[in-house]
Amino acid sequence: MKFFINTPHKVVEEGIEGLLTDPGLTKLDTFPEIKVVLRKNTDKNKVSVISGGGSGHEPAHAGFVGEGMLTAAVCGEIFASPPVDAVLSAIMATTGEKGCLLIIKNYTGDRLNFGLAAEQARAMGLKVETVIVGDDIALGQDVEQRGLAGTLFVHKTAGALAEAGKSLEEVAHIARKAAQRTFSIGLSLEEGQKFQNPEKSRLKTSEAELGLGIHGEPGVESIPMETANALMKRATDRLARYLPAEKKDYALLLNNLGSVTPVEMNVLLHAFRKSELAEQVKYLVGPAPLMTSLNMNGFSLSVLELDEDIVQALTADAAPVSWSIRKFGETSSVPGPELPKPLPFAPSRDEKAKKVIRTIAEELIVLEKELNALDEKVGDGDAGSTFAAGARKLLELQDQLPLADTGQLFATLGRVLARETGGSSGVLLSIMFTRAGNAYKKEKHAGKALDSGLQKMKELGGAREGQRTMIDALQPAFTVLAENGDLGTAAQKAREGADKTMKITHTAFGRSSYLSERSLTGIPDPGAEAVARVLEKLAGI
Repeated sequence: MKFFINTPHKVVEEGIEGLLTDPGLTKLDTFPEIKVVLRKNTDKNKVSVISGGGSGHEPAHAGFVGEGMLTAAVCGEIFASPPVDAVLSAIMATTGEKGCLLIIKNYTGDRLNFGLAAEQARAMGLKVETVIVGDDIALGQDVEQRGLAGTLFVHKTAGALAEAGKSLEEVAHIARKAAQRTFSIGLSLEEGQKFQNPEKSRLKTSEAELGLGIHGEPGVESIPMETANALMKRATDRLARYLPAEKKDYALLLNNLGSVTPVEMNVLLHAFRKSELAEQVKYLVGPAPLMTSLNMNGFSLSVLELDEDIVQALTADAAPVSWSIRKFGETSSVPGPELPKPLPFAPSRDEKAKKVIRTIAEELIVLEKELNALDEKVGDGDAGSTFAAGARKLLELQDQLPLADTGQLFATLGRVLARETGGSSGVLLSIMFTRAGNAYKKEKHAGKALDSGLQKMKELGGAREGQRTMIDALQPAFTVLAENGDLGTAAQKAREGADKTMKITHTAFGRSSYLSERSLTGIPDPGAEAVARVLEKLAGI
């Protein structure tokens, strides 16, 4: 497949520069390392509404920055959540006394990075609320529901109230109400092809997919290729199963996932008009590319249950570039905020703490290949490298750490891990240590502080004990430490928890939920194994 690009790794950067010819938009001068698009004239006397996520979904999210919708959008690389620093930059650059609302699609990376940025911003004294959007009904109600194009309804309703000068509580309330009342389903004939290493379609010419996500994930059901009327009926029938039984009024968003031609989108709209659901639709957004999946040859339907407040917010004036024709202008930049330093505290000496840090780091480096080998069987094969990267950085910085102050040390570990350790594991551990540092200020008890950090990790990450994650080892160990137990007992409980993951073959969370029982049996979760091995090493010193 051929593309209008220069080089694959410059697509996102150059695409944003093209968008910034809109005279109402600007960027932080930390671009392109930090990719934040924001209004040129940001009013800090109003609630800031921020969203974002991986690129490849254009015009979402940067195309919806403008009066009446988003104050700023944080852009990651293709299908990759933006880093914590980028989210924090957007918050700091746009948030005044009235506070900020983060609108987060329900994907692990987005929840973790936006969630940690919110925690860091709150520690700086900023008012931040979050709303997580999971509008995809394809996977059913018993698992985490993904965020799809229905997220744009949340952008619009929240943006309208923020523009009207409402309080953060009022803006967050309508955003959450809109999120809870939004339902989406996708259908595609071909998945989107990436600019780098495009792949042959997994679908035959005789097949289509129902219930797929926006990152190239397979649909939940392979269906026969049929007419537009028949395919639309399949989508509306599946969507209708999850709507209230009593008749309601709805707004419809008909989204082009990337490469469906305008005439086909109108054919699909005509097909929708024939459905029973059409009788309940009072407002229409689209058909248009609104939240795409690169060049996916498909569409999605999103419906929002209406009430008077939502109708008023949906129909209020808005001026994002993706919703209207604008003048062609020059790009510009504004100074980016100075981010918190990764080592904010003065170094201090404590030989016992230094030995603990060094022991942990050296053990994780030793385990790198073994953990990667485990992760190749149940994940993407980089768990060991993820832990080892953070470990090497800690060894490099060990003489610069505030070793004599446990609370400062926890907070510093959180910042270092957020910037130096990739993957969800790094962000999860950063969340844990960041909250632990805050908790230690209130009660000088390391075990209780770590347990508090773990609870925040669970809240933002979504996993619980028994779901084949590092939590299966962390939770029993930290419970012991929080109750003044010794390190040897904590290590024993962590080992028991890690060993139990070898028997957990059914979970609705994380990568393991996509694997068969045969693939999981007898193999421990790499994160849990790493925790157990580290605690066993510490217990032996």
